[in-house]
Amino acid sequence: MTLLPTTYAPKVVLITGASSGIGEATARRLAAAGHHLVLGARRTDRLAVLAKDIETDTGVAFPHVLDVTDPDSMQSFVSAAHDRYGRIDALVNNAGVMPLSRLDALKVDEWNRMIDVNLRGVLHGIAAVLPVMQAQGAGHIVNIASVSGLRVDPTAAVYSATKHAVRALSEGLRQESRELRVTVISPGLTRSELTETISDQDTKDAVAGQMGIAIPAAAIGEAVHYAISQPADVDVNEIVVRPTAQG
Repeated sequence: MTLLPTTYAPKVVLITGASSGIGEATARRLAAAGHHLVLGARRTDRLAVLAKDIETDTGVAFPHVLDVTDPDSMQSFVSAAHDRYGRIDALVNNAGVMPLSRLDALKVDEWNRMIDVNLRGVLHGIAAVLPVMQAQGAGHIVNIASVSGLRVDPTAAVYSATKHAVRALSEGLRQESRELRVTVISPGLTRSELTETISDQDTKDAVAGQMGIAIPAAAIGEAVHYAISQPADVDVNEIVVRPTAQG
């Protein structure tokens, strides 16, 4: 498939964690805008359903198995996209987990899982697409962080640490890259499956009690669409999207 120059053609956009929540909502929004999507996640059955839905609506979506914690899996994901389309215009690093708990609960395995998915997963994505985008002389990396990357609350110390780190490495990448655009999007309370990763029941109940004010995942998909739709010389560096009622 041969695409016209990016200025005149749909963009080739890769989305990690695309099987649900913000990733799925972003895929649907970008497909509606006419972009060509490569969807990555571990749950390939859900990816296949999403891709079929998008193509039924005349969109373009290619599902591909992806484990962001595995650099080889990420490289395979990016290589498949590049082989299929010949370029990569944007990567949305969205995959994440949020098993909140107090530090004294000592859920060390969950701490490591957050570091592996939320931070290393983003780094693996950057490592895989950066050479392609540098060779093209253009590209856009969108990292999904969190308002927890702007503050720290009880039970969120490790989660916040990973999201603070995502904001820091995004700013470092932005400053190192004059030909690439880098955007951080920090959602507040958003309806998604992230809360299902909380194993500490007291924390899970407390978070559930706050979700009445949560915004839909589509609000974050709209923010991603806004960022990637700007002219090539405009880099939207950071967007924070919260429910109006969130403190």
